[in-house]
Amino acid sequence: MRPRRAYTAIPGAPGCYRAAVETRPEPLGPIRALVAAIGAAFIHGLIFIFGRVVRSPDERWLVGPVGGAYIGDKPYEECAAREGLTVERNATKGGLIADFDELSDGSFDASAVHPAVRRFYEQTTGYRMDVWASTSFPANIALWLLVTTISRKVNQLNFPLDVLDTAKGMDSEIALLRDPEGRVRYAGWYRRLVGSKRVLYTGFYMTAKLPDGRPMVKVVFPMPNGNATVVLRPSLGEGGSLELSSAGGSFRDAGFFRLLELPRDRLRVWRIRSLKEHFRVYVDESGTLRCDHRIRFLGLPVLLLHYRIEEKRQDEKRPGEKRSSTPAAEPAQASSSSPA
Repeated sequence: MRPRRAYTAIPGAPGCYRAAVETRPEPLGPIRALVAAIGAAFIHGLIFIFGRVVRSPDERWLVGPVGGAYIGDKPYEECAAREGLTVERNATKGGLIADFDELSDGSFDASAVHPAVRRFYEQTTGYRMDVWASTSFPANIALWLLVTTISRKVNQLNFPLDVLDTAKGMDSEIALLRDPEGRVRYAGWYRRLVGSKRVLYTGFYMTAKLPDGRPMVKVVFPMPNGNATVVLRPSLGEGGSLELSSAGGSFRDAGFFRLLELPRDRLRVWRIRSLKEHFRVYVDESGTLRCDHRIRFLGLPVLLLHYRIEEKRQDEKRPGEKRSSTPAAEPAQASSSSPA
């Protein structure tokens, strides 16, 4: 049985809490541990072959939190210690984006997005969600290998591989990291699969401007000695839906980036052109808020995550409340994990 996590107050920071994090990796067995080590070395080799070295001060739009050998929920405390921030775990007010209007520019009008979508991003702590997963052949073979080895070892990006992986629901927690002036620098979104207690995402959310000034949604997933960073271009979809896409045309554009931290304020960055993510956040015909998250690699579908998003009841908004309820029945296409 996994130990329950305790929260203690941060001295001098009323209302902020620090979690007692777990630091013990999941036992893999000798074969899977070997495959995980080989896989991690292979990925690092690809980063060194296809990546470029940049100076962090020159590419501030790419800089983000990095992880240690084990991820879990440790990056929130590690980032706070490294950058002199305070952490509010299980925040009861706030969202992934403090001010949605920050995304507006000449090509995107944030005010035209459906009010329910905007409210979710600005007040994420007030929502709960259920998730269904669908994987696609043949990419699901590589996904299974990645998740059951590297993801298990570091406890990060444990994508559901079967519909039963999400049958008991998903924990969702917002952690707000503030600078000494009280401004939110990062909104952490920590999500675990209730049944397995494995981490689906340990993420840091923020808005960022590209070197040409265009605003983007930036999401950072810490990995050992680096991170995976997704820079998403916002656009307006049908019915006021929000479309977020990592498809971009150049290095300093939207995209999926795999980074390794180097000495002397340097980063080695691999922009993986063949890996693309797309989100559609929308209100369906019945008034329910939903999100479709699609991942494609080499033009092939890899994973679809479908979220049903609902406002919490008042009795669910207590501090420490994280659990989504067990998903109710949904259409077969949303809940299937069979190869497409």
